[in-house]
Amino acid sequence: MTNPEIYEPPKVWKWEKQEGGRFTNINRPIAGPTHEKVLPIGKHPLQLYSLATPNGVKVTVMLEELLAAGYDAEYDAWLINIGEGDQFGSGFVDVNPNSKIPALMDHSTPTPTRIFESGAMLLYLSEKFDRAFVPGDLAARAEVYSWLMWLMGSAPYLGGGFGHFYAYAPEKWQYPIDRYTMEAKRQLDVLDRRLGEAEWLGGDDYSIADMATCPWYGTLVQGNIYEAGEFLDVKSYKNVNRWMKAFEARPAVKRGRMVNASWGDPAKQLRERHDASDFDTNTQDKLEPDEKAAE
Repeated sequence: MTNPEIYEPPKVWKWEKQEGGRFTNINRPIAGPTHEKVLPIGKHPLQLYSLATPNGVKVTVMLEELLAAGYDAEYDAWLINIGEGDQFGSGFVDVNPNSKIPALMDHSTPTPTRIFESGAMLLYLSEKFDRAFVPGDLAARAEVYSWLMWLMGSAPYLGGGFGHFYAYAPEKWQYPIDRYTMEAKRQLDVLDRRLGEAEWLGGDDYSIADMATCPWYGTLVQGNIYEAGEFLDVKSYKNVNRWMKAFEARPAVKRGRMVNASWGDPAKQLRERHDASDFDTNTQDKLEPDEKAAE
């Protein structure tokens, strides 16, 4: 193993702005707003402030699935550019004191309700809409909740751990890359084993656990985050790949993945979403025939 320059931690750590590395310009060791900015409010009770990262996609997929299932879950989705520090505006911090996307406001309640953390949003929306996408049976529901909490605890190792040191750190150091690669592959193996015995994470039925986990680990095995597909040998996780294909074939998932997207194929971007008609006919014309039929 190669040894990076040895670092001797000081007795008391002090913040010094770093050079290089993605997101370095917005990282800081304190919370709270950096500037005053009022969040816009659209016409629907549900107001989402987000970006189409894996954490943001969880919630837009849930909202589009609720609409597809016939629930009155119309929403406005406003783009938050985390690279420009929008998440540190005063209005955003009022909704999410952790300054991370997504952030959700429900204006249908007597006093507007804020919800932060994507897992909390999935649980809140499920409860708000008749426990949608969770099983009625208590034991089956416990399985779904367990996998949802597994994702919320595991994804930081994939994103802030493996993703940071493999893709974003200013230099590539062997020890952290080895450490987080081992953990990322262990997590993929956990999923692959589970999906070898069940169609979806919770069992026979699609649930909020799948909506939470597919945008992270399913997208990873597609090779669409961190450009690490070959490095992680993602094709070897056959059950995870099967699961992701089933997930991305759902029309609501296709729409949810477009919302607040601001990079990649322009045909798959919907920077803001304020009405179902925003998925316009030009976008529909780009869908494959079987996808149109599924609509």
